Amino acid sequence: MANNHTHKAEKNISAAFFLNLFFAFFELAGGFITNSVAILSDAVHDFGDSLSLGVAWYLQKVSEKKGDNRFSYGYKRFSLLGSLFISIVLVVGSIFIILESISRISNPEDPNGLGMIIMAIAGVVINGLAVIKLKRGKSYNEKAVLLHMMEDVLGWIAVFVGGIVIHFWNISILDPLLSLMIGLWVLFNVYRNLSSTIAIMLQEVPRDINLKELEKDLRKISAVDSFHDLHIWSLDGQKHILSIHIVLGDNSTMSDFNRAREDVRSIALKHGIAHVTVEVELVGQVTECRYFKDPC
Repeated sequence: MANNHTHKAEKNISAAFFLNLFFAFFELAGGFITNSVAILSDAVHDFGDSLSLGVAWYLQKVSEKKGDNRFSYGYKRFSLLGSLFISIVLVVGSIFIILESISRISNPEDPNGLGMIIMAIAGVVINGLAVIKLKRGKSYNEKAVLLHMMEDVLGWIAVFVGGIVIHFWNISILDPLLSLMIGLWVLFNVYRNLSSTIAIMLQEVPRDINLKELEKDLRKISAVDSFHDLHIWSLDGQKHILSIHIVLGDNSTMSDFNRAREDVRSIALKHGIAHVTVEVELVGQVTECRYFKDPC
């Protein structure tokens, strides 16, 4: 199932890359035809987007590689690098949009309203196809790319609305005002995605895991006298990992050992943790961190 998710993520990001690259060339031609500096500037911006999407696609593809002598856990965290890279690109791009919008509010320009409407329709359709491909993505890399494409869709919706108003009523200041709102919205969402990505890279306990409830369930295992060195982290935001030392009574049998390990794995699976490492000790072997059914 995990391999299906990563392969689908790669296909989704590659589709977004080719759609964005195609539209960048389309924008470049449209900018020359309509003699619009704004559209030409956005074409350059989209070429930069295509570069970041290409990097994200490559890193997602790398993340599908299995463990080897260099990365024993595999390459899944490379998808987080893709998320980190594209988030940084989004932050820089959004700050540029915000600064440019503020500048144009002070000194509004007169863009070609009809040209904006035509280009906006094409922009919404092409970038909207990429959003549809990515909206069910589960990896943080896909979420970052989705934000990237959503930025473009919202930007073109704003251009469409602004183009209509500018074409019929010549209210030029509407264009930078809409761009400012979109830039702030993107920055807010990038912050949320980026903070989650960094938390995973720093091995924070996954936010969908209730650690207290997990500990409570572990304490219910009758054969376990105590446990310690309980650690939970996530490999890529989807695959969670748990390691734990459980302590059994000195008179425990091999059957008790096996049953206790299976009970820990069952509890972990119930909490959404598939990869579990359990080390079993006897009471007489524990010299540190011994608390009755309580982790340390």
